[in-house]
Amino acid sequence: MALYCGIDLHSNNHVVVVIDEEDWRIVEKRLPNDIAATLHLLEPYRSNLAGLVVESTFNWYWLVDGLMDAGYTVKLANTAAIQQYQGLKHTEDRYDAFFLAHLLRLGILPTGYIYPRAQRAVRDLLRRRLQLVHTRAQQLITVQSQIWRSTGVRVASNTIRREDFAPALPNPHEKLAAESHLAVLRAAAQEVERLEAAALQAVQLRPEFTILKTIKGVGPVLGLTIMLETGDIHRFPSVGDYSSYCRLVKTERLSNGKKKGAGNAKAGNKYLSWAFSEAAHFCVRYEPAAKRFYERKRKKTNGIVAIRATAHKLARASYYMLKDQAPFDAKRLFG
Repeated sequence: MALYCGIDLHSNNHVVVVIDEEDWRIVEKRLPNDIAATLHLLEPYRSNLAGLVVESTFNWYWLVDGLMDAGYTVKLANTAAIQQYQGLKHTEDRYDAFFLAHLLRLGILPTGYIYPRAQRAVRDLLRRRLQLVHTRAQQLITVQSQIWRSTGVRVASNTIRREDFAPALPNPHEKLAAESHLAVLRAAAQEVERLEAAALQAVQLRPEFTILKTIKGVGPVLGLTIMLETGDIHRFPSVGDYSSYCRLVKTERLSNGKKKGAGNAKAGNKYLSWAFSEAAHFCVRYEPAAKRFYERKRKKTNGIVAIRATAHKLARASYYMLKDQAPFDAKRLFG
């Protein structure tokens, strides 16, 4: 008799439910987040387990890796795509775990991508780098704004980035505040360079991804980010699926020309969204055809929408470039 297991994962514990082919609960237990306890509970049912599903949460690595190392067939549930019965008045962890196992038994479980462990650490390293990039930019803007507000002078960003820059502020407390932000900015900049160097040393663009560098403005860091966040391009059935995953499609719902709501704008990969937006800024600067497309869009809307439209174009182009292993053709894309 085939058995199916669903695991509802939390920060410090998880609920394990095992059901049979008729949805009868064989096991239902809450465990601490300890892989040894989970494996001990599942061991008597190993031979009959047809599948096992884990809820995709921020901390799924240890559980999925441990179960796969033990030889279990594991699926990662895409919780954003799972819709439960809307009339439910009560829900609980054990019901959620049961529902995951139930969907797995029926063969209708929406699944997520289990990223290969070998490159997961480098991908996460680049994510930490991006967080520091945002911190660096925030500190720079804070210093720039403080000087501007106090003196009426707008100091250029490149000037503030210089190691010998000292804020010329009349009030000693304002100067101290600005110097503290400068210290954080310089520390963040140093760590950004350190993480970037480590990532570039640890992994290189795979042959199928080197073609991304034919896009003007896509260098080593953006190329690595797109490669590591995309994974296997063939996991996306269509270019629309890839663009949606990159958060570059509209989420509004229209009826008779009127907005009736919005979809989940945060569904997808925010790091790919950032990477293609950055690539769009550089491409507009260095690619004449992209510049013309951007200007046409900007006249009709605004600069932000125009950049996002350019990023959408680049994401679609990248999908076909990776699928067909064809170089970037600006005329074909922006013509």
